[in-house]
Amino acid sequence: MIEASLSSFEREVIEASRKTPVLVDFWAPWCGPCRSLGPILERVEQSYGGRFKLVKINSDENPELSQQFMVRSIPYVLAFVEGVPVDGFVGALPEGQVRQFLERLLPGPGETERRKALRLIEQGDLSGALTALQSALSLEPGNDAAKLDLADVLLNRLPTAPDEQQLAQAQHALSSVGPAAQADARWRALDLRLTTLRSTASLPGVDSLRNRLAADPADLAARMELAQRHIADRDFESALDQLLEIIRRDRKDQGESARRAFLSVLDLAADRPEFVTDYRRRLSLVLNR
Repeated sequence: MIEASLSSFEREVIEASRKTPVLVDFWAPWCGPCRSLGPILERVEQSYGGRFKLVKINSDENPELSQQFMVRSIPYVLAFVEGVPVDGFVGALPEGQVRQFLERLLPGPGETERRKALRLIEQGDLSGALTALQSALSLEPGNDAAKLDLADVLLNRLPTAPDEQQLAQAQHALSSVGPAAQADARWRALDLRLTTLRSTASLPGVDSLRNRLAADPADLAARMELAQRHIADRDFESALDQLLEIIRRDRKDQGESARRAFLSVLDLAADRPEFVTDYRRRLSLVLNR
């Protein structure tokens, strides 16, 4: 159990809930039902062994938070998942009802393993993350988010280029997700990365492609192959420059393919927001000239 305030709310609740559900208990010292509910929540938190986090907020000392979340009566318990409030209740529920509330809220074992993997990725333990993601999918084969996370680790995060076995694993993960996941920008970005990694073995070398462009700057096929080389090397800036030049020179056929690839590369570089914003602006300038 943690006491939080306005200054620590973002860290203790919003950010923490991206890793594990957070239960926020708005209370006050003068509130009799609060004194009844508080020990129940603390006892339940201990019995759940870290599957959720309990945060207590003194509503009298934090009127801004009480106003923001429209606290009209206390105790008021609000559940946060992935940074947003998703459910709540008012009043001092008995322990059995508190547990029922939590069971509706908490992730299943497969999703729990997936969230464990995300924490391990943050800590740099990629081997542990791969094991946790494989465990998540064995427990919950239909977890598309875990499949995308697995492909991401295999294609983007390992210190060395993925070998054929890892590429095959990533391809299986990407091809087995449902239609909704395949419509997601992250899937398209990972699919592009997989395609470029597979194609580089048959592509000319970087020097050869640059020589072709020096001889003929209008060789758009060479520019696309060079962009693919750069994507495989995670040199996103060079890849985007080549794709942007294709779009400048051809607004239709190859330009449209380059535009789709350009947007997928931006998704691959999503952890660099200023970089992405800059290249979105450059694309807009080219498209609207």
